[in-house]
Amino acid sequence: MSKKTKKALFTFVLVIAMMLINEFFGESYAYKNNTYVSNDVEITSNTVLKVHYLDVGQGDSIFLELPNKKSMLIDASIYEMSNKIINYIEELNYSKIDYLVATHPHSDHIGGMKAVVNNFDLGLIYMPKAITTTKTYENLLQAISDKGMKIKTAKAGIVVIDEDDLKAEIVAPNSSSYEDLNNYSIVLKITYKNRSFLFTGDAEKISEDEITSNVKSDVLKIGHHGSSSSTSASFLDKVNPTVAVISVGKDNSYNHPTKTVLNRLEKRNIEVYRTDLNGNIIMTTDGEKIKIEVEKTSGSNS
Repeated sequence: MSKKTKKALFTFVLVIAMMLINEFFGESYAYKNNTYVSNDVEITSNTVLKVHYLDVGQGDSIFLELPNKKSMLIDASIYEMSNKIINYIEELNYSKIDYLVATHPHSDHIGGMKAVVNNFDLGLIYMPKAITTTKTYENLLQAISDKGMKIKTAKAGIVVIDEDDLKAEIVAPNSSSYEDLNNYSIVLKITYKNRSFLFTGDAEKISEDEITSNVKSDVLKIGHHGSSSSTSASFLDKVNPTVAVISVGKDNSYNHPTKTVLNRLEKRNIEVYRTDLNGNIIMTTDGEKIKIEVEKTSGSNS
């Protein structure tokens, strides 16, 4: 038997074994693209990347504890979620946000960011060059200015972090002008050793199609809360994730996530977690394995 045949046989047996474990013991496992993901996997290393997808209703807010002991916040949902976001971060014993990322100036992504700016020490602030006249946006700019901070313009090609085992790079926006603010969204890929996460804001198909960087990632934050305008079939093929996370409000008026997107994910056997069903979702990786913890287990994940 050739080495190639032995390897294929071993992989097949491993996948069957995982399926049997899942069937008989009720654990959640995903094995795809050589990624091992489980809610029961043990991670012993103290040097990890921890990603907190916060349950903030119909909005986005993701807090990252980086393996270099720094922190990052991607978006801050609506104003009414300000205290929840601030309290959550403070309970993790952080008083500084080293990287603040406002993906685009819609209120369900930056509504709570003024309060975040006012309550934490800040390092670098990244925003796209997208202008709107809303009071929420103007108040955020004023809060940043009052703190004596400057904004770094986010666009494709900018590397936010580049260390031995940790890299954070902006892969979108790729154009300087769009009709829809959603397409100005910062799309950020974070890689720690052999595992990677992609954060997409509300980027739609127009922006997705412009991305030429390698976006292959183990975990994908679904764009625009699962709207059919995002997460195109071609983009999913490029990312080829094992796990997807949808940040969405329970019983929202937009009917997010759409059946179209859910069907695309199911067709590719992508394991789906949703903040409306699972509450806060925490993923921890040592750069090899990914452990997933959820606040609630009610509802069903595809």
